[in-house]
Amino acid sequence: MVTTTYQVQGMTCGHCVSAVSAEVGAVTGVSDVQVDLATGRVTVTSESPLDTNAVRAAVDEAGYDLVDE
Repeated sequence: MVTTTYQVQGMTCGHCVSAVSAEVGAVTGVSDVQVDLATGRVTVTSESPLDTNAVRAAVDEAGYDLVDE
C-alpha cells in the first residue's frame, strides 16, 4: 500500500470534503481517502503510486485545485 498526501485549495465545508473524497476515491487503485478540511490536506491510500495528473483531474472535477508542493 502507498499513502500520498496532496494539498487541495478551496475546500470550505463538509460538502467540499464529500465531493473531493468521492472524485479522488473513484481514481483507479485508490482504496481510501481522508480529507482534513482545516489544513486542506487529502491523504490517499492506494495499491500503487498514483499518477498525479489523475488525482489533479479528480480534484478539478470536484471543483477544487490541487496545489503543487
